[in-house]
Amino acid sequence: MPPTPIPVVVNGAAGKMGREVIKALSQSADMNLVGAIDRNPQYNGQDVGELVGLEALEVPITNDLQATLVLAAQERQPAVMVDFTHPDSVYENVRAAIAYGVRPVVGTTGLSLEQIEDLADFADKASMGVAIIPNFSIGMVLLQQAAAQASQYFDHVEIIEMHHNQKADAPSGTALQTAQLLAEFGKPFNPPRVQETEKLTGSRGGQMPDGIRIHSVRLPGLIAHQAVMFGAPGELYTLRHDTSDRACYMPGVLLAIRKVIGLQSLVYGLEKLL
Repeated sequence: MPPTPIPVVVNGAAGKMGREVIKALSQSADMNLVGAIDRNPQYNGQDVGELVGLEALEVPITNDLQATLVLAAQERQPAVMVDFTHPDSVYENVRAAIAYGVRPVVGTTGLSLEQIEDLADFADKASMGVAIIPNFSIGMVLLQQAAAQASQYFDHVEIIEMHHNQKADAPSGTALQTAQLLAEFGKPFNPPRVQETEKLTGSRGGQMPDGIRIHSVRLPGLIAHQAVMFGAPGELYTLRHDTSDRACYMPGVLLAIRKVIGLQSLVYGLEKLL
């Protein structure tokens, strides 16, 4: 007998990423969509399959997170909640999922370090798998690995991240995670050469404790893009990742859904699941 499909709830189902997740789930034989949540009232009651351009999936969109989690927790298999919502609500969403026994896979960025630590403690006490993934792209994981290696040989580095103008948080979780990976080597970056003066506050970007600067661009027409620029006398080394379709994230999302079932604690970053 084939294994029972993983029950999945999508929170933020009517958003751009949520719609892509619905499409990916509909094509995955080992997963079963059991709930779709979106707080926008215009979608309430609509079949989520029809919303994303598929045939009816007989899963109506609701704005009741609690009731959906209760039903998902009653499935025969451990259930997963995929969250692509908003920085203002993601912390409470994840706590609620853990409390109801539904394993969260979180693509929403904007969680603070303190919130992530609190969720990690909560997950440990519940022996519950949680996957917080700032970026589901395999290409971005490869970029970050290359950047970590390069950082051992370059003392000057800046990160430029570019997203669509509907992204609520800045800098992006991916840029912060990239900077944190470089910081793990314990070296300072960008030693000053002159006394800088910003004539326009913020023009030099945000600065991490180790000296790495992050610059955020928000424009319509962009999806998600990041460049890590290393500089040394006489040369520049630039690593860049560009997305042209949100479908590129779906292999990582599906991987995280499958992996989180076997976890008993919180993991941060797709590289921890590869």
